[in-house]
Amino acid sequence: MSHDNLAGLANINVELTSRCNKSCWICGRRRVDKEYPELALQYGDMAFELLEKIAAQVLPNIVIQLHNNGEALLYPRFGEAVKLFNQQITNVVTNGKLLVEKADEIIDNLDTIAISIFENDPEADAQYKIIEQFLKVKGERKPFTILRLNGEVDPAGYKKFNLPLATRILHSPMGSFNYRQQEPTVPEIGICLDFLNHLAINRQGKASICVRFDPEGRGIIGNIAEQSLVEIWNSPKRLEWQEYHKQGRRDQIPLCSYCHFWGVPTGKGYQNEHNKLQEEELFGT
Repeated sequence: MSHDNLAGLANINVELTSRCNKSCWICGRRRVDKEYPELALQYGDMAFELLEKIAAQVLPNIVIQLHNNGEALLYPRFGEAVKLFNQQITNVVTNGKLLVEKADEIIDNLDTIAISIFENDPEADAQYKIIEQFLKVKGERKPFTILRLNGEVDPAGYKKFNLPLATRILHSPMGSFNYRQQEPTVPEIGICLDFLNHLAINRQGKASICVRFDPEGRGIIGNIAEQSLVEIWNSPKRLEWQEYHKQGRRDQIPLCSYCHFWGVPTGKGYQNEHNKLQEEELFGT
């Protein structure tokens, strides 16, 4: 069987920038900056030429998430970057600080956007007002907008926006382990879904098997500045690691060995009155 293809690749995180305009206590990068300076990132933006090289190789209709460890809306040519992937499904997860300032580059351009809200954020009230203003400007136009609630965030105030709430349980800032309250969901296939269908390319072009926080670069399998996407996806290292996953031997893979995530986001659901009424209507309960 030929491996000269991109079969299975459904989602790529392309890091437009590693810079960020927020200091979140849940962020592993901030902890590394303070406690492990030898591992600190070299902050900067992806060269637009490298972005064009990636865009020329990706298949249509896959998901392109234009973020990884930074705040994507800080990218100077954000609107142009999104347009490069007009045959794909584009998304960013953002802290929202630049939603209004970059509205012209976002609205009617990006397909979906998730605004990240986390517990005990001292800027929560300011963020709420920005979200409110952005949604008023956007109206019914795209991007389809989701609110991601990280940790113990009271959903009550956010329900007024009538948007989907994607809840997430928190884990250690240093990686996807030591989850609060419950263990992440395990797929019945027994293989991490992120590994099976995901790549992450940082702003320097280094390609990793997923977007788990990885300050030591344990998950890197290639470099898009030097190799093709096909070569990276079908690289001997990735195929060897895939075999370990099939054998239930995540412990043999440097990054996966201490990761508790299985590629299935786990959160705490909120059942509102609408859900209850709909259930009664459908099932007569």
